[in-house]
Amino acid sequence: MERFNQPEAKEEAIFRPIFHTGKAFYIIAIALFIPVAWALMVWGYQVYSGLGVTGLGWPVYWGVYITNFVFFVGISHAGTLISAILRVTKAAWRRPITRAAEAITVFALMVGPINIIIDLGRPDRMMNIFVFGRVVSPLLWDVMSITTYFTGSIVYLFLPLIPDIAAVRDRMPLTDPRRRIYEVLSLGWTGTDLQKKRLGKAIGIMAIFIIPLAISVHTVVSWVFAMTIQPGWHTAIFGPYFVIGAIYSGIASLLIAMTILRKAYHLENYLKPVHFNNLGLLLLAFTLLWMYFTGSEVMTSIYGNEPSDIAVLHSKFWGEFMWMYWVMVFFAFILPFLILAFRKTRTITGCLVASILINIGMWIERYTIVVPSLSNPRLPWETMVYHPSWAEISITVGLFCALALLYVLFCKFAPIISLWEIKEGEEEESEKAHEYVKSHPEQSHAEHGTAA
Repeated sequence: MERFNQPEAKEEAIFRPIFHTGKAFYIIAIALFIPVAWALMVWGYQVYSGLGVTGLGWPVYWGVYITNFVFFVGISHAGTLISAILRVTKAAWRRPITRAAEAITVFALMVGPINIIIDLGRPDRMMNIFVFGRVVSPLLWDVMSITTYFTGSIVYLFLPLIPDIAAVRDRMPLTDPRRRIYEVLSLGWTGTDLQKKRLGKAIGIMAIFIIPLAISVHTVVSWVFAMTIQPGWHTAIFGPYFVIGAIYSGIASLLIAMTILRKAYHLENYLKPVHFNNLGLLLLAFTLLWMYFTGSEVMTSIYGNEPSDIAVLHSKFWGEFMWMYWVMVFFAFILPFLILAFRKTRTITGCLVASILINIGMWIERYTIVVPSLSNPRLPWETMVYHPSWAEISITVGLFCALALLYVLFCKFAPIISLWEIKEGEEEESEKAHEYVKSHPEQSHAEHGTAA
């Protein structure tokens, strides 16, 4: 146990997944790849047969695919927004969790927009947004903002990776064929003071740049709905409501990833209870914020008493979507609040349970935004009952497995803990302690005398 707590042994836990591949890795990778492969085949069948294999129709022309799109773009806020805010505010406890968060962002943005292409039926129609897109269209805004956000997120993930990629390079034998790849990706990093200064400045600029970009992305996603006159969508509250929901599900996703990484890669020395407690408190705050916006949306609709809006609310409260709506309330607010509000239950296990409930609830919340409004059109004779088909369910499961598979592969080829940032934090703490001793020599001598 004493040997494991030594710095070299602690670092070994970070590099072990890269240099040692066990049976568990192949089992997990294959188990995740099978649903992904099946989803690809189902999508090919959907492209060949048309959207008739789905449950979509008129007037419910958006369903599970658009729900997935909004959900995945939402959890992408786990990294760039949370990590950037913690960097800008110089929160020291952030160091072990930043990379795990930033990786979620990139992979969620890789998976999320695919749902738009799937929902179109014919993939070639995606080019229409570039050929015939109009500047006044929120759909074009959406494409532009997500593309910019994805590019910025890749840069923001890569920059802090450079020193740790160099550390992997230096540990790798000269005969290893992978070494050349790490040499290229490390960009000649040797750890000089000039390199550290430039890297710190670049990361700081990106952290400031990415915060408004992340907020704007989910605001634009909300405008795709709010800029219509569809009942239940045409409201000014959708912008901040979507952003709060995105951060909420993003924090929950980060906690799930941290719990799995801690257990699978034995990272107990890095991902400590304090990190789960701090993120649990942050999650508790967003639990209350999310419920505030949900209540505000309901109250303004009730007070306005527009028949079309009331019809949508009726279908959610005690109509055909009643069970989904109240499951959402229990999973996304009541149960997480009861778990996170008390220190005794705000443990690692408690945070994991609350996070799973929240993400289930938030996916249902996206569904209850999309489908009930379309199921209650202004023209009463245009009605249909939408149920996701086997094709939609298969593709949805495949997309979630694809996100997990990308994350597993990333952990295989790059350190999931930012080791250089942890060392930097330890050096800063050591310098602060040294400066304190120099500025308070009398107190230091007194402490030594007491110890003697």
